[in-house]
Amino acid sequence: MKVGKNTVVTIDYQLLDANGTLLEEEQGIAYLHGGHGGVLPVLEAAIEGAGVGQEVRARIEPEDGFGHFDENAIRREPRSAFPADVQVGMQFAGTPDGKDDMTVYTVKEVAADHVVVDGNHPLAGQTVEFVVRVRGLRQATGEEVAHGHAHGPGGHHHH
Repeated sequence: MKVGKNTVVTIDYQLLDANGTLLEEEQGIAYLHGGHGGVLPVLEAAIEGAGVGQEVRARIEPEDGFGHFDENAIRREPRSAFPADVQVGMQFAGTPDGKDDMTVYTVKEVAADHVVVDGNHPLAGQTVEFVVRVRGLRQATGEEVAHGHAHGPGGHHHH
């Protein structure tokens, strides 16, 4: 059996930066393959047609992955807008003016009267590489296809 539309694929993956440094790794992730948004489209295209036990590598350019770095996403906010214990590296979710999307801001600098936050994805502007090993493969059930995601053990439910 090969990875194709409406197959449930269980993968282990490693995410490497452009220098080959391991950024994150996860094992046993199950997703529904075939344009359901389970993984990045460019990654899905790379995994298409793979068999169990196969390793697939996919380079993800910024426009296909985490976006380009946006200087405008770096903001200075009044210190009073943050909790007393605010520290560099803390993350806050906010909705930028007039947008519906939640943006996660990471605190970059804390000063006496202001805080600098960065709304860019930590990997914005970077080319990364996914190394994916296909661990398991099965046909999706009709219910899974209808819901657009894998069910069952180890599956994450987003509703």
